[in-house]
Amino acid sequence: MEIPKTYEPREVEERWSSYWETKGFFLPENTSDAKAPVFSMVIPPPNVTGYLHMGHALNHTLQDVLARWRRMSGDRVLWLPGTDHAGIATQMVVERQLQQEGVSRLDLGREKFVERIWEWKEHSGGTIQKQMRVLGESVDWSRERFTMDDGLSHAVKEVFVRLYDDGLIYRGEYMINWSPGLQTAISDLEVEMKTIKGKLYHIAYPIGHRVNSPVEGLAEAYQAANDGEQKSGLLKTPGGDFIVVATTRPETMLGDTAIAFNPEDAGAAGRYQGMISRSAILPLVDREIPFIQDEIVEKDFGTGFVKVTPAHDPNDFAMGKRHNLEFIQVIGKDAKMTDLAPEKYRGLDRYEARKQVVADLEALGLMLRIEDYTHNVGHCQRSGAVVEPLLSTQWFMKMKELAEPALEAVRDGRTKFVPESISKIYSNWLENIQDWCVSRQLWWGHRIPAWYTPEGKAIVARDEKEARERLVAAGLDPNTELTQDQDVLDTWFSSALWPFSTLGWPDQTEDLKKFYPTSVLVTAFDIIFFWVARMMMMGLKFMGDVPFRTVYINALVLDPEGQKMSKTKGNVVDPLEVFNKYGTDAARYMLTAASTTGLTLTPQESKLESARNFANKIWNAARFVLLNCDEVLQSREPLDWETEIAPPELADLWILSRFNRVALDVHSALGEFRFHETAGILYHFFWDDFCDWYLELSKPFVTAKESTPQNLAVKRRLIYVLERSLRLLHPIMPFITEEIWQKLPHKGESICLAEFVPHNSAQLDGRAEREMNLVIELITKIRNIRGTFNIAPSVPLKAQIVPADDGVREVIIKMQDHIKRLARVGEIEIIDKIVERHGSAHSVISGAEIVVSLEGLIDFDKERARLEKEVAKLGSERESLEKRLSNQDFVSRAAADVVTASRDRSAELLDQIEKLGAMIKAL
Repeated sequence: MEIPKTYEPREVEERWSSYWETKGFFLPENTSDAKAPVFSMVIPPPNVTGYLHMGHALNHTLQDVLARWRRMSGDRVLWLPGTDHAGIATQMVVERQLQQEGVSRLDLGREKFVERIWEWKEHSGGTIQKQMRVLGESVDWSRERFTMDDGLSHAVKEVFVRLYDDGLIYRGEYMINWSPGLQTAISDLEVEMKTIKGKLYHIAYPIGHRVNSPVEGLAEAYQAANDGEQKSGLLKTPGGDFIVVATTRPETMLGDTAIAFNPEDAGAAGRYQGMISRSAILPLVDREIPFIQDEIVEKDFGTGFVKVTPAHDPNDFAMGKRHNLEFIQVIGKDAKMTDLAPEKYRGLDRYEARKQVVADLEALGLMLRIEDYTHNVGHCQRSGAVVEPLLSTQWFMKMKELAEPALEAVRDGRTKFVPESISKIYSNWLENIQDWCVSRQLWWGHRIPAWYTPEGKAIVARDEKEARERLVAAGLDPNTELTQDQDVLDTWFSSALWPFSTLGWPDQTEDLKKFYPTSVLVTAFDIIFFWVARMMMMGLKFMGDVPFRTVYINALVLDPEGQKMSKTKGNVVDPLEVFNKYGTDAARYMLTAASTTGLTLTPQESKLESARNFANKIWNAARFVLLNCDEVLQSREPLDWETEIAPPELADLWILSRFNRVALDVHSALGEFRFHETAGILYHFFWDDFCDWYLELSKPFVTAKESTPQNLAVKRRLIYVLERSLRLLHPIMPFITEEIWQKLPHKGESICLAEFVPHNSAQLDGRAEREMNLVIELITKIRNIRGTFNIAPSVPLKAQIVPADDGVREVIIKMQDHIKRLARVGEIEIIDKIVERHGSAHSVISGAEIVVSLEGLIDFDKERARLEKEVAKLGSERESLEKRLSNQDFVSRAAADVVTASRDRSAELLDQIEKLGAMIKAL
């Protein structure tokens, strides 16, 4: 049969990817057995603005491995694809395009701007789907969803209204994270804390008197008051009393409405006894502000006084509510000072205002100290701008009531995390969860289903018609003018519904009944809180069951130097470049093989080269079989294990047993998400067992010119093992396996629907494996001797072998021709005892001793050094074992079979050391 000499991945990949999709092989309906188990997954929807990065490549590869494995195992598999509308990201992309055209979204208006985004989505938003096809993902494209689809939009409205009716969604003025860069509220999870080298400003506030001219000596008084162990923020001077507060944001002091201290400082022995009856005068503003006592203030931190700015700090907001303080917002949504600030600061950027406030305080002698200060500052994850805590009227979701069932579902095992340690992180976050601000000041997204009357009353409803019906129910005029809320919902709101909204909810569809809950979610660590936890809460609330049985957390992909990839660092690896250079199958294999239980993964160039070499090894092995087995390949009927034409020999029984053991191990590893083990098992079986040994042992029969029953039987067995090996490899390396499989006798249209071979316990043969391992070790030792002494392959060796027993002797006699050919030995002499003689290389294996005559071939001093090194190595291993066996704690606590195995190994090592010593003596 003709087959190209080299494997060309690109041509093969494009052909089969198109074939699979055209044939509809990845629809769950392809499984004809109505009683077959269901296996379902929803893809973590990539942003529609996005492209496939290495994180996607890893995540999607692992999902595809699972989907193909379960499909080949007979399950009805649904792997549902889709994309996320990515509110902020998408709006930013289109706004940048408009800027290049000299237009803003405000110029277009909301309706035209949203139309423009839909146009962009249709023409430019399909990049990631194209790349998914390149990767060979076996998703059901007929069920592809988008978070702004009509069906999903209907689900979003339904959930919002139900949660509102249940009292779990509310509207109010609260402290939120405001992104000046994006001009929208963002959730706590979208705030990235960064360590900043800033300043800490110590400011004096006068008590009961105003400061209109510079005050002398306050800095020195402050220094003197804090020289001892007892710190004090109260300064008594001839010009009046002052208190000192420290802040990193002096511009916010313009909105201060109180000074707080701990109640313990107000007692009879407290530092600030009597302060509660006094008041301070806010510098630069001349506003009188009270002293309040609050336990949130740490009395041992700094002077024990803190300024309270309820409109610009979350903790101060809470104090303001508790003490009924005034809320004065001096920084606006544009990050500039508002009209509530003194006139000279109005309109200044917050950082310009800071410089001006500091200068003015210094001029008055009230800036007592400025020191370097490293602290964490919240930044908008998307825009990078420093987040401004602001008071704003927003929509919020109550989370604690929803979180408890989600916690319990993990505690009782209805959903499990892999690795299990992630469940602790998940639980810790849910146990400390805060209400979620779900509204966003954007135009692209799910518009909040709420309408307002002219008086500002909010009516939550699925549409305006229902809103008017609710007006009637509330005793209001149904013809009242209504205006829909301008805000949209956080992108993660619709994403939280993904496992059931994509299946048709709130309609009770057949897909929803059949595929929910999903079987597995494969996702990344960084969206456990953004997405996984919220899906758990929504699934339990609206479906009454968890959205997935298992959550597998894949690793974070780092660059080759172990750094997190980012556009700013310029170290992002484009997976398409990797696929083009090494082949998609090689890249998939590398990603699977590197997927250990660790939380990071670094794709090294050497690993990709190794994976490409593996793909070439598969191709070359298959090519050898295809070129030499024409008479078998003429029949397209699938082959059974051949026993009738000629009885199987040791090598045949061995490879059959090894294959079944590998099939068993692969099923087990995939079932426990041990992807790296799966890849390793298949690599070593195909490269080592099949190619290096079985193929080599079969060559005399396969390449023989005459056709004999034995030659034909070996060819049939070779094809049998190759075809089944390709099936085991297919989930990881789909393209090359399909290309080769189609050229072999097989059953069915595609390998992707062929049976994932189960192990046959009747074909496991421990004796054949032990005997063949002896032969492999013997050949390897002789090859090592040749290599150690650089003896040319063309020089035949003479070997003497001392078998440990008759069974070993029988195996060596039976396999003597193979040993001679593969070890390039001209003569083998099986003897009962080694006669001490000079000029020989000695080696020991389990079951035999080997002597290779080296007369005239080697440097004897070098051989002696090699043996002494081996003795030292074995001696070190035995010393370690003996040390462990002499430890009574180990002997008493370890399993009995472990102790026995250690003792047996120690005795075996001693025997080998003594024999090697005799060999050294002989040299």
